[in-house]
Amino acid sequence: MARRAYGIGLYAPAGFATEPEAVKRAIARLEAAGHEVVVDPTATSRWQRFSAPDAERLAAVMRMAGDPRVELAIAVRGGYGWSRLLDRLDFARIAAAGKRWLGHSDFTAFQLAALSATGMVTFAGPLAAYDFGAEVPSGFTLTHCWDLLASSEHVAEFPLEGPKSFAAEGTLWGGNLALVAHLVGTPHIPRIDGGILFVEDVGEHPYRIERMLHQLHHAGILGRQRALLLGEFSGFELGPNDNGYDLAAMVAHCRSAFDVPIFTGLPFGHRRDKLTLPVGGRCALSVDGGMARLSLSGY
Repeated sequence: MARRAYGIGLYAPAGFATEPEAVKRAIARLEAAGHEVVVDPTATSRWQRFSAPDAERLAAVMRMAGDPRVELAIAVRGGYGWSRLLDRLDFARIAAAGKRWLGHSDFTAFQLAALSATGMVTFAGPLAAYDFGAEVPSGFTLTHCWDLLASSEHVAEFPLEGPKSFAAEGTLWGGNLALVAHLVGTPHIPRIDGGILFVEDVGEHPYRIERMLHQLHHAGILGRQRALLLGEFSGFELGPNDNGYDLAAMVAHCRSAFDVPIFTGLPFGHRRDKLTLPVGGRCALSVDGGMARLSLSGY
């Protein structure tokens, strides 16, 4: 499962674990692979829709940063909660601790804020409950995660739909689209020029996805990127008012409206099979005839 054993910390900085058994499976699976697992109290607690009150979740983040046993901190799940903590997090201390931070969904808020504040690279990838604790985990997801973490450079190849011939290099950044759009106009959005932006979301109708992309366009963010990679968008239902306006129609509109190459099919998001992507790392993207090569480094 892993190239080497890590000291892994499990904590819940946002929503509570909706399936406690998944947390238990994650712990057992990680320990069976030889990792030492440090389980924060927030990993199994609940308060309102969160794992714990704000002050306790804030303390959990800093416990991960300060625990000498923890090399890799993996969020239990997303949901909502990081936005309440951003103004109170000691990003300088977190960055100085030299830990690796892994997750997706609401975790995007922390990733972009950390990148903005300190230039710290974090990892968009599997969550403890959803991925490591799945009844049948994705071999694709876990293999790619461990392989990337074990090396200073990594290459992934997969099909992408968009311009048939393309090559660009830049800072890789992004994550959950709602969180990226949510941070626009705040100190927590990094200024990335000439970057490669990736986004995904769940439960957002195509018109809302388009609206958020228009927000990034009007804010001048899309125009500063070399490419926009669209991952998984799922969990929505079309209705009679859509009248042919679906995800494909939304993408077609965005390609005509925005001055940035747009690709679809990035294997990332709220899905079983996902890449692990270094947010703030370097990325070289080449596309030839619908096949992409993503070279990752600088993490």
